[in-house]
Amino acid sequence: MASARASSTVQATKTKAPDDLVAPVVKKPHIYYGSLEEKERERLAKGESGILGKEGLKAGIEAGNINITSGEVFEIEEHISERQAEVLAEFERRKRARQINVSTDDSEVKACLRALGEPITLFGEGPAERRERLRNILSVVGTDALKKTKKDDEKSKKSKEEYHQTWYHEGPHTLKVARLWIANYSLPRAMKRLEEARLHKEIPETTRTSQMQELHKSLRSLNNFCSQIGDDRPISYCHFSPNSKMLATACWSGLCKLWSVPDCNLLHTLRGHNTNVGAVVFHPKSTVSLDQKDVNLASCAADGSVKLWSLDSDEPVADIEGHTVRVARVMWHPSGRFLGTTCYDRSWRLWDLEAQEEILHQEGHSMGVYDIAFHQDGSLAGTGGLDAFGRVWDLRTGRCIMFLEGHLKEIYGINFSPNGYHIATGSGDNTCKVWDLRQRRCIYTIPAHQNLVTGVKFEPIHGNFLLTGAYDNTAKIWTHPGWSPLKTLAGHEGKVMGLDISSDGQLIATCSYDRTFKLWMAE
Repeated sequence: MASARASSTVQATKTKAPDDLVAPVVKKPHIYYGSLEEKERERLAKGESGILGKEGLKAGIEAGNINITSGEVFEIEEHISERQAEVLAEFERRKRARQINVSTDDSEVKACLRALGEPITLFGEGPAERRERLRNILSVVGTDALKKTKKDDEKSKKSKEEYHQTWYHEGPHTLKVARLWIANYSLPRAMKRLEEARLHKEIPETTRTSQMQELHKSLRSLNNFCSQIGDDRPISYCHFSPNSKMLATACWSGLCKLWSVPDCNLLHTLRGHNTNVGAVVFHPKSTVSLDQKDVNLASCAADGSVKLWSLDSDEPVADIEGHTVRVARVMWHPSGRFLGTTCYDRSWRLWDLEAQEEILHQEGHSMGVYDIAFHQDGSLAGTGGLDAFGRVWDLRTGRCIMFLEGHLKEIYGINFSPNGYHIATGSGDNTCKVWDLRQRRCIYTIPAHQNLVTGVKFEPIHGNFLLTGAYDNTAKIWTHPGWSPLKTLAGHEGKVMGLDISSDGQLIATCSYDRTFKLWMAE
């Protein structure tokens, strides 16, 4: 039964695929699995070299199919194109940029750009673009560049701080003696001043107010009662004698003149300077207790000369030598023992006339020092410089105890109030500033004049008013305190170059570029 089925199946197959349609049988290649190591050994053992033999190798080299080098190296990097090198460099830079951390604070990013010398912002650039620009810059110059600039900035800051630090050098023994003497002189005067301030405070407020109103009324009635031509050149300075009966004037002609007050008659002409005289001042005890043969006046000039004068001679008693450039101002210490001078060599000096020597050569201003004033107690000195700064010095220790910063231009005048704690400065910025020693700051700025202020002066008894003079041809009186204008002293045809108030507070003197000086008194 099974054989019958098989034969029928073969027949069916034959009927479906005729002989002419049968595809030829493809001879399949042999596939070997495993290693050919044994076959290779057999081949080599029979001596068959084939193409791997020595003869085959030699034939391959001769045919040029096999290249054997003789130590020559083919440098691929040398033949890479410049474009490819740029692409590689850019790729490396971007790789470094991705690894750099940049602050998200925009102000820090700007600071870093400024430190690297790059513009802190570009047109249309936002914070994100600015951060990306900083990252790209750092990827080129390296993060060490930013650290280096920070270190350089720190070094420059340190050097500036070291430059601005106060430094001291050893002074002569006479300076120590002078400092002790000034301390012993000033402390009793300070105690007396404070006691007078306490007594003044005990006066009823209504009485003080009425007294101040009377004073203001008299000041408003001030008039020019004497005008005198003092020289054929401008008059640069004027100063009342301690007894208020003489006025000294300094002229650009080189002459110093003494005038009687109030009739303005010429008493003496002091001849000795050869150029512009900057200032002439009376000794604090002159005309009061000093003999006429003693040193009663001091003067200074643009050639650096400083001269001392008596009242019985027209010739100088002595010369103070040491300055080589212009001496702008000279001022007596309240004791009369010391003399202060300001110089265009950026320093001021203190001279001991008893020891007849210079005891202090003080620097501190960055430009010439123009004016100097002493505290009523004798403990402090104030200087105003052409660098627009003022300084207050403690003569007992040598320290600068207050820095007067605020003026926009040169300081031409400085003065202490009799109350002991107010200082006034006049400047080329047309203003007068009032400073408080207790608060160590400027408490008021008076827009005083329309041109540079040449001088400031407090009323010498109680400091009840302030006098200022300027290049706008006027002098003005201001209330103290309050700093409101009381009176404008107009009459000069030229710049007001100097001013003073008599020791009794009754007279005001002004001198001008118009070669005249004027006396003002209340009616």
